Amino acid sequence: MQALLRTSRWLERLCRVIAGAALVGMLAVTVIDVALRYLYRLSDGALSLSVTGSVELVSYLMLFALLAAMAANVEKGQVVVEAFSHGLSETVKARVAGVYLLGFVALGAVLCVGLWDSAASAASHGETTQDLRIPMAPIYYVAAGLCALLSLRCLLHAVLGTVFAHQVESVE
Repeated sequence: MQALLRTSRWLERLCRVIAGAALVGMLAVTVIDVALRYLYRLSDGALSLSVTGSVELVSYLMLFALLAAMAANVEKGQVVVEAFSHGLSETVKARVAGVYLLGFVALGAVLCVGLWDSAASAASHGETTQDLRIPMAPIYYVAAGLCALLSLRCLLHAVLGTVFAHQVESVE
């Protein structure tokens, strides 16, 4: 059980770093784009600088940030309705949460397989982004990897919740 918890925590940190880097990238692109547009207005069009493909960059960075943040917060992101779980013991609550996370394992796996297929198709056809002509295959592969991390973390916490529910109370 300790090995599963350590693995999950390490993957959580990795996902948080990825999400943070993507958010910082989004912020940088947005700030630079806004500053260059303001500079254009201040100079009455004399300085015509801009960030080409800023909307495209922000959208793909947003994709990475959201997928990584979802994978980083699987054990904290569940809404529990106390009316249904009010009288249940902590062990039963942990088992119900573990079974619930199995649905996210399936969701992440389906997304991963779909994105991996899209990446293979994009690689074979030479698909690129619209504005910047960046190859789409690496973008899809990264997104598929983040969905795989989502599935893996959900699976780890589903196992912890269902199999080790009685021990999880004493550890946390």
